[in-house]
Order: sequence, then structure tokens, then C-alpha cells
Amino acid sequence: MVVAPSTSVESLCINSIRFLAVDAINKSNSGHPGLPMGCAPMAYSLWDKVLRHNPKNPKWFNRDRFVLSAGHGCMLLYALLHLSGYDSVTIEDIKQFRQWGSRTPGHPETFETPGVEVTTGPLGQGISNAVGLAIAEAHLAAKFNRPGATLVDHYTYVLMGDGCNQEGVSSEAASLAGHLGLGKLIALYDDNHITIDGNTAVSFTEDVLKRYEAYGWHVQHVADGNTDVDAITKAIEAAKAVTDKPSLIKVTTTIGYGSPNKANTAGVHGAALGADEAELTRKALDWSYGAFEVPTEAYDHWRQAIGRGAAAEAAWDATLADYRSQYPSEAAEFERLLRGELPQGWDANLPSFTPEDKGLATRQHSYNALNAFGPSLPELIGGSADLTHSNLTDIKGEASFQKGAEANRYLHFGVREHAMAAILNGIAYHGSGLIPYGGTFLVFAGYMIGAMRLSALSELGVIYVLTHDSIGLGEDGPTHQPVETLANLRAIPNLLVMRPGDGNETVGGQGWLHPRRFQRQPRSDPDRHRHRARPLRQGRRPAARRRPQRARGLDALRRAVRGTGSRLPRIRPAEQRAQARRGRSLRFLRLAQVLRLRRRHHLDRSLRCLRSRAPVPGEVRLHRGERRGDGERAGVRVASFRDH
Repeated sequence: MVVAPSTSVESLCINSIRFLAVDAINKSNSGHPGLPMGCAPMAYSLWDKVLRHNPKNPKWFNRDRFVLSAGHGCMLLYALLHLSGYDSVTIEDIKQFRQWGSRTPGHPETFETPGVEVTTGPLGQGISNAVGLAIAEAHLAAKFNRPGATLVDHYTYVLMGDGCNQEGVSSEAASLAGHLGLGKLIALYDDNHITIDGNTAVSFTEDVLKRYEAYGWHVQHVADGNTDVDAITKAIEAAKAVTDKPSLIKVTTTIGYGSPNKANTAGVHGAALGADEAELTRKALDWSYGAFEVPTEAYDHWRQAIGRGAAAEAAWDATLADYRSQYPSEAAEFERLLRGELPQGWDANLPSFTPEDKGLATRQHSYNALNAFGPSLPELIGGSADLTHSNLTDIKGEASFQKGAEANRYLHFGVREHAMAAILNGIAYHGSGLIPYGGTFLVFAGYMIGAMRLSALSELGVIYVLTHDSIGLGEDGPTHQPVETLANLRAIPNLLVMRPGDGNETVGGQGWLHPRRFQRQPRSDPDRHRHRARPLRQGRRPAARRRPQRARGLDALRRAVRGTGSRLPRIRPAEQRAQARRGRSLRFLRLAQVLRLRRRHHLDRSLRCLRSRAPVPGEVRLHRGERRGDGERAGVRVASFRDH
């Protein structure tokens, strides 16, 4: 290919992105240079001319959000953060791309690099997260903005590729975004026609713009994304002018732009250019600078973002100060949300239960607890994937979040489980104190486990209410009997799985505001739970210097049975009979007891004395390998909880 050389400041800024990517990927001999090289002009257009952000305060609330949905092209984002003046990405960090312990990992991670808004990599997740970010902005704007006092006012921008558009989760999320009319969501679609297998003509020939138009999006096409920065900028401004629809801008680019031998090929998608091709690319783009060298003119222009960002934040701070004086109660609630503090007394009305109370399914207990504290937690926002009356996830009196009614906080996700989980992640990524939750049947966790895994990886605190579990669903047949799913979820690091067995355990799990699961069969409250429900968080690990205590009553045990959820009524009578015949030779361990003992460092040592221990059937085991007390192998787990 022939590229016309240019030495304008604009060209220097764009090529700085390209060659930081080329050099970093060459140094690590790993990465995806094609996207940064092709998308550099649209990234320059957005970040230099449109995006409102403060490089010196990446967490400024009213900043615009930028999501790199095509996370494999992360050197584009790292170059933008570095050039714009973010302290989180220095030139040394660029040189350490994809190295152990660096702040520039192989895919963007929000918990590693300030300035990265969401953790992306699995394609389709980022655009779906962006829908959640836009929902959060729309909800808070409708709730707090007042005439003459606009406190919440920012956009969510996404850069996505052909792969994102092929993933089903993006279709689910885009469909819902169109229905909701999220006018501050703008997606730039890198239309380069290349994936790992080659030209997209082999598998992806649909008209993407027509599909999004059918979803209810505003659509545009920029035919020359390689050089026409003005056209890209005008398209973004036109999208901002459409306030009642999300926007998709298809920008046709050449992957690996500037590389004489690899541009427009699958070879530049996910492999380093190599030294020889990098040198040829420098000549083609008239780039006379060495590896990791950025001209002063480019730095000076890019770093103007620091002054613009500081001024924008200062103006917003003044708006917030005026808002405090005009609307003191609303301002107090808004700032409490931003601090992440729960309101005083939010859990004052949590119910408790005794053995004399009528047994209820734990999903009913969940519903009762949700409606006990839901009215006191305005930050709680969520819903169900078309199973509201089965999951019992609604709060009485709360209306549905809809176009024109964004202040409401109940979300109808439709039959879109995967998108629901990814959108909930986006709401959590917004960082505004909102607590997202979503419900569906446990079996459908298989649809959304990719998003759930990213939720756990990023420690987002999203709440998943998963009902109708295990073999108790006999009339629905094996398609709705997810006996393997519990083990699958428990294997995910940072995902705390609770399977409460009665009202007190359910309320305790609700009090912790963590992921939990519920059944539909009625459960009575065994007599060992006469006390008022305690949030399970009270079983937290003690200080490191405190000596671990012995688990009271376990020393004399010879056998133990553990159980959760719907197995409890079958275990309790067995324990009573065994105690009558053998004294204390059999002990029944509930979920909450196992969790609290484990967190106090009691459990593992105390259970070594057991000759045998076993679960009550109802789910398949994850794998073999747990040891019995007498040294024999056993294919069960006493508990599958991780310390958080």
C-alpha cells in the first residue's frame, strides 16, 4: 500500500499511537498491533476533540466513559492514557507491555490501570458493559438533575470491532439499548473486515447498520477511517445531537494501516510486526523517530487534555456546590452514593424466624427480605430476565425503568440472561454507588457465566439471584435440573456462592449483599436457628495475630454430614436419630456454620479428625481429590468457599 506522508501535528499525534503500539508489541513479541494502527485516527478524533475527561483524576464522576470493547487492541488504550498525561501509564509501563506485574496487561483490567473503565477481552462484553454504564447515567440524571442544575451529564463511548458484533451478547445488549433509547451511548464500529480466520467474507456478511437500525439505533457510516479525521469528528457530533437513540458509527478502516506487507491481512491482527516490517512501516508513514520515541510536538498537543480536564472538573465542582445550596437533601444523598456508604438503618426491618413459623421457599424469603430493606436502599437497581414472578426480584411499588421513565429502578431485561449479567457489570463499573442485581433460573447461569466471571475478576459486587435449582424441579425434567452448575460457580475465584436453607440464612445472605441462590421448595427453620438472623459477614476472618480457636464440639466427632438449601429437612432428622443412638458421633454442618468456621480458620484442622464426611446428594461434585480424615481419598468437598 502507498501512504501519503504528513508531518502535521495531527499526523504526529496519530502516528504516536501507532508506533507506541508497534514498538511495545515488538518488544514483548506478543499482542495485537492491527487495531491500534487502523483505529488511531478515530481514537485521536474522540480523545482530542470530543471526550471530556481529566487525566489527573481518572475517577472524576462526570467524566465521559470510554470502553475499548475490542480489548485485544489494548495498546491503543494504553497509548492514549500515556499520551494524554495519565500517571498510571508511563513510557516505562508501555515498555513493560504484557509483562508480569505490569500496569499494561494483555487485555485492559480496570483494577490494574487507572483510566481503564472496564475489564474487557472476551468480545462483546465491553459494548454490553457500556449499555450498563449508559443506564446508570440515565438513571442518576433522571433522579438528581433539576431545572437549571444539571449534575449528571456525560456520554459513554465504545470502540468495537467485527468480533464484538458477531458475539450474541452484544446483540442482546444492543437490542435492549435501542428499546430504552439510551441517547448518550455512542459506539464506534471498526469496520476492517478482518478476523483471525481472515476476511470476514467467510462468515460475516450481514449489513450491520441495518441490524442496529432495526434495534432502534441511529446509524452513520464514515467511509474513510484511515485519514478523514474531520468526517469522524462530525459523525460523533451528529450522534450527540440525537438524544433519543443510541448511535452506531461504522468507520471503515484498514487493519495494520501503514504496514507495507501486512496491512489488511489476518497476519497483523494478533502478531508482532517484527523489526524489519516495523522499519518499513516507519518509512511508509515518514516516521523518523526511534523505538518508544514520541516527538515533543505530539506530547505538547496531547497533554492539553490535562488543562481541559482540570477546567471541566472545576466547572462541575462549582455546579455541585450550587446544587448543594439549592437542593441540600438531594445533594446529601448523591454524595453518599459516590462515597459508597449505605444509608443509616437500611437493615433495621430485616425479618427473623423461629421453628414455629410457616415454612417458605427461600426465594419467597428472599422476596420478603428484599422488600424489607429495598425501600431503604435507593441505590439498589436491577430486575430479572423475564422471570420476575418466578425469581421474585421486584420491590413493591417500584415502577419499571423505561424510555422517559429512567428514574425508576426496576429493570426488565427480557429473555437476555447474558446481556443482563454484562449490563449489571456496567452499572457497577460506573462507580456511582449503585448496587446492581439480577435474577434468573440457576440453569441459565450457563448462558451468562462469561459475564459472571468478569464480574468476579473485577470484584464488582454484582448480586445474582438464581432460583429454581437442582433436582427439586422434577416436573421440568433434566433440562431444568442444573445439578452441575453449583460446582461450576463455586470454582470461579472471587465469586461467593450462597445456598441458604431457611429464612434466617436467606436474610443473612441478603444482609451481606453478595451473590446468592434460592430454591422454590418450602423450607422450615430448624431449631438451631432460633436467633435473629445475622448477616453472614459477621463471620469474617479475625486479625492475623489472633490465635485460631478450636471449632467447639467438633473434636469428638467421628462423622459429619454437610448440606445446604433444600437438603436441610432430610439431614436434620438423620442427625437427631444418630445422636440418640451414638451420642455426638454425627454432626450436621449447615452452610452458614461451614462458612463461619472456615473464616475463623477452624474448619480444616477440626475436620481432620473425622473418619468420614459426606454431602447429601443433589448436585454433582466438582472433582475428586479431597482427603478424608483417615487419609483415604474421597470425591467430595466439605465446602467450596474462598476468603474475600
